[in-house]
Amino acid sequence: MKLAKRGFTLVELMIVVAIIGVLAALAIYGVRRYLLNAKTSEAKEMIGRISKDASTAFQRESMAGAIMGAGSSTGVLHSLCATSIAIPTTAPAAAKYQSAPSLWATDPGWSCLKFAINDPQYYMYQYVLTNASLYTAVANGDLNNNATLSTFSISGQVIGGSLFTSPTISENLPEE
Repeated sequence: MKLAKRGFTLVELMIVVAIIGVLAALAIYGVRRYLLNAKTSEAKEMIGRISKDASTAFQRESMAGAIMGAGSSTGVLHSLCATSIAIPTTAPAAAKYQSAPSLWATDPGWSCLKFAINDPQYYMYQYVLTNASLYTAVANGDLNNNATLSTFSISGQVIGGSLFTSPTISENLPEE
């Protein structure tokens, strides 16, 4: 009785290697996209938080500091926060930046918003007051260190004594 030869042919082995190669390529692409989405979600979350903080700050009542006489009244004032410094001063290039808590606390714009980031960040954040009735919150980052910045922003405007905020975050080159 003759034993049959056992094993795989060269063609079968090449097909298995090709299948494994295709699956590996798909896995690498999927993981890369997942990591990129995780990094860009930081910017979207923080920009949304700045926008909500701007709305809260606008709704705070502030009144004139003058002494009022008996029987007099003063109007309630609503105003947007002042422009903040950019933290960090330049966008981190493919690295995380750990900001000092004092940067957020001492800046008039950030302290008015009551906004701070305690964790390491991939983006540079700034709140810009264009005029007394228009603000823009911006996040800039260079996730792949190619000197091209990805930008996320949201704007709000005071119209008729009420603050209206854009319903969506604007994205420019989000994967850079």
